[in-house]
Amino acid sequence: MAVATAAALLAALGGALWLAAWRFVGPRVQRLHGGGALGLMHGKTVLITGANSGLGRATAAELLRLGARVIMGCRDRARAEEAAGQLRRELQAGESGPDPGAGEAGELVVRELDLASLRSVRAFCQEMLQEEPRLDVLINNAGIFQCPYMKTEDGFEMQFGVNHLGHFLLTNLLLGLLKSSAPSRIVVVSSKLYKYGDINFEDLNSEQSYNKSFCYSRSKLANILFTKELARRLEGTNVTVNVLHPGIVRTNLGRHIHIPLFIKPLFNLVSWAFFKTPVEGAQTSIYLASSPEVEGVSGRYFGDCKEEELLPKAMDESVARKLWDISEVMVGILK
Repeated sequence: MAVATAAALLAALGGALWLAAWRFVGPRVQRLHGGGALGLMHGKTVLITGANSGLGRATAAELLRLGARVIMGCRDRARAEEAAGQLRRELQAGESGPDPGAGEAGELVVRELDLASLRSVRAFCQEMLQEEPRLDVLINNAGIFQCPYMKTEDGFEMQFGVNHLGHFLLTNLLLGLLKSSAPSRIVVVSSKLYKYGDINFEDLNSEQSYNKSFCYSRSKLANILFTKELARRLEGTNVTVNVLHPGIVRTNLGRHIHIPLFIKPLFNLVSWAFFKTPVEGAQTSIYLASSPEVEGVSGRYFGDCKEEELLPKAMDESVARKLWDISEVMVGILK
């Protein structure tokens, strides 16, 4: 038995090594939609939640390159300032490259935003409305993945509270600014794992039972239902909203996932071979935020910069409306 197990591990390790080597030397897609023209987002203001790492950071970097004024809405201000400094240095290095006159890069602004606190969300939006004359794109990117059972400051299950309710309140409080800046866009980052979720209105806060995988999937299904209902409500406003899945990406989103020490080297090789880089994973967010191809398109679900079909449960209008109504009460928009 021990020999067979060792052989299986060696075979898996060998396969992973081969795949990792192929990924290192083989062709790698960096910009799935072919990149964007420098200056494409010049004069536009973009807010990205969770922009200090992973997908959010990669999205911010590209939109800066395209000339946008990017606001990083992040929970940890110190980490956000550090990431912003790195981005600015990278941008300056790029500007001094072979074609420095190709276009004018954008501006980067850091603002504190804790989506696990409705108080923080309200304070953030109040500051935005006082200081920002326009908002062209809102990217609801931040998220928490399969954490142990925890509650937000307001007593909500953490994954549902951050991934859905925090962004629900943020979007609603900024809708007036988005409408006055129209044509404008809202981009919602969901996940293919929505397929394994269900909206249980009897236990949205997971107090009767908690499964970290199911609750993540529930929050991602909620993102899609929110997008569908918001698109319906925004008809005729020239504000569009679309939702996407980025695929499996190597980020720190999985920091709550425990991987046994002896498996980690193999896991790292497999993730290198199969998972997208943050730059690759961010392409659909960038596409929906900037591409002329999706101007006027709303209420759709995208992956790899192409529209994809949804399961019926993600298109249930009655569930979407009920979730919206309950969410309004939960975040205090309606008493």
